[in-house]
Amino acid sequence: MNRIGGKSNTGEGGELPERFKSMENGDSKRSAIKQVASGRFGVTTEYLANSDVIQIKMAQGAKPGEGGQLPGHKVDATIARVRHSTAGVGLISPPPHHDIYSIEDLAQLIHDLKNANPQADISVKLVAEVGVGTVAAGVSKAHADHVTIAGFDGGTGASPLTSIKHAGSPWEIGLAETHQTLVMNNLRSRIAVQVDGGMRTGRDVVVGALLGADEFGFATAPLIVEGCIMMRKCHLNTCPVGVATQDPELRKRFTGKPEHVVNYFFFVAEEIRELMAQLGFRKFDDMIGQSQHLNMRKAIDHWKAQGLDFSRVLHKPEAGPGVGIYHTGKQDHGLDKALDNELIALSRDALDNKTPVKIELPVRNTNRTVGTMLSGEVAKRYGHAGLPEDTINITLRGTAGQSFGAFAAHGISMELIGEGNDYVGKGLCGGRLVVYPPAETPIIAEENIIVGNTVLYGAISGECYFRGVAGERFAVRNSGAIAVVEGVGDHGCEYMTGGIVVVLGESGRNFAAGMSGGIAYVLDEQGDFEQRCNLAMVDLEPIPAEDDALESLEHQGGDLETHGLVDISHDMTRYDAARLRLLIERHTHYTGSSRGRQILDNWRDYLPKFVKVMPVDYRRALQEMQAVQAAAGQAARGEH
Repeated sequence: MNRIGGKSNTGEGGELPERFKSMENGDSKRSAIKQVASGRFGVTTEYLANSDVIQIKMAQGAKPGEGGQLPGHKVDATIARVRHSTAGVGLISPPPHHDIYSIEDLAQLIHDLKNANPQADISVKLVAEVGVGTVAAGVSKAHADHVTIAGFDGGTGASPLTSIKHAGSPWEIGLAETHQTLVMNNLRSRIAVQVDGGMRTGRDVVVGALLGADEFGFATAPLIVEGCIMMRKCHLNTCPVGVATQDPELRKRFTGKPEHVVNYFFFVAEEIRELMAQLGFRKFDDMIGQSQHLNMRKAIDHWKAQGLDFSRVLHKPEAGPGVGIYHTGKQDHGLDKALDNELIALSRDALDNKTPVKIELPVRNTNRTVGTMLSGEVAKRYGHAGLPEDTINITLRGTAGQSFGAFAAHGISMELIGEGNDYVGKGLCGGRLVVYPPAETPIIAEENIIVGNTVLYGAISGECYFRGVAGERFAVRNSGAIAVVEGVGDHGCEYMTGGIVVVLGESGRNFAAGMSGGIAYVLDEQGDFEQRCNLAMVDLEPIPAEDDALESLEHQGGDLETHGLVDISHDMTRYDAARLRLLIERHTHYTGSSRGRQILDNWRDYLPKFVKVMPVDYRRALQEMQAVQAAAGQAARGEH
């Protein structure tokens, strides 16, 4: 697609960083469209910074509102690396985005992603369904640059058969409603409209343009060009032509070449030109929204066609003076008002020369997405590795708006003396966030909310220390961040696949729902945590006394940090007490937590009250990896 000036879409699985660099022959494997789905798999700051379009996948045409699941047997080492998960452990995409429960929430995510990469257009993918026009109008008002209407006929062979056959609507109906609604509300010119879901021919493109689309998405047809024979076995890892499989033997059967796709699209374009000539259009833009050129066939005598009335689908809304009927304008994202402009200016030495800088500023709840634009600048220069620890040290005082520290890159440390709103640390990518109340506040920190809902959603790496209680869905879909908090609401660690969470207080119901990786240590003073934990995918374990573990580490020399106890690649089945104590010490050091100090001062009394939450599949996968590593070590020693 890069060869012919088109755009390929990563889908929701992320993209390997090596694809961001051009090949020796000048080709590029980089997908211009980076998708952000409900699972947030592989969504790093570097991933977002290397995009031309960032697409929020609200739903998929073939299975609207269902989310998805990648079985563990398909999660090989490469997929695990790109998704920052563990090989052999299944991955679940939640049905909804847990940071989108209203159009205002969607506007916030659009703003977050635009801050991560101001040069990229932000797209929202919707499903062709009754009422989609109203939703698309809201998307336009939420300042999206682009909207995709997905028809029911597209999608993946891994979708449930019932969804493929019975969910969604034809793209023509959804597109017509979207275009007409946007024109009637004078919103059409400020947003690009794309349609997909079963596009095959140049005629499909022309019909789509006449119904109001600026752009078009193809998926099934190019796959068939590459060799797909539509076996509908994508979820089984047994694709006989090597398209949808990680099996190396089956992948050898793949015969597709880039030239095949290029030729296909050239033929599609040629057919479009022929139809445009027949209709009398010189430019493609002139054809958009001219639905008067579409008519119903009059010679159809089949009984199913009797009584069909397409007048509403083919209706052309009246556009008054100054009302555009295709995409011509730009959205105002208000980035000029962002606090990050000042942060970037003050961090210039760090960005250019890696010289450490310290910044102190006030913050207000009108300052949304603080630290994200700065992190995007770090990722553009230094990739996911970022800067050395604490290169950019920021201290803010006040109440931060939503998405404080979203996508914060490695090397950025953000200390908030005050409180945060929802979505703190969303997509955290190596930065460190510390939030605690001012010393002069009369509140008891461990009994009050310090950060809002859906904190650390989709976090990749980094560490957070919160002196106080977090809201609902703390660390949902966490892939590798380390967090210490003094209490959480309902659904803590939901869909988590990696990282470490320590809860030094009460937790709400449904803890660990869908949790397939990572570990959590929860203080269970009342002895009723088991009743509030979802045990479908996890086991609860006591934490053994630390003496044996500490003695073995002392024999090896060095301190706890030296042995990487908080590194998620370390043995998560041992050293629990030592790891837990180290994290509480860090929490107390950064936040001055009285709760943490109380636990450390009475360590022998508190240690038995902690419960370890360990996902079953995660433990199995770690044990298998350790067995392989041990066997390799024995073989190496035998050779020498």
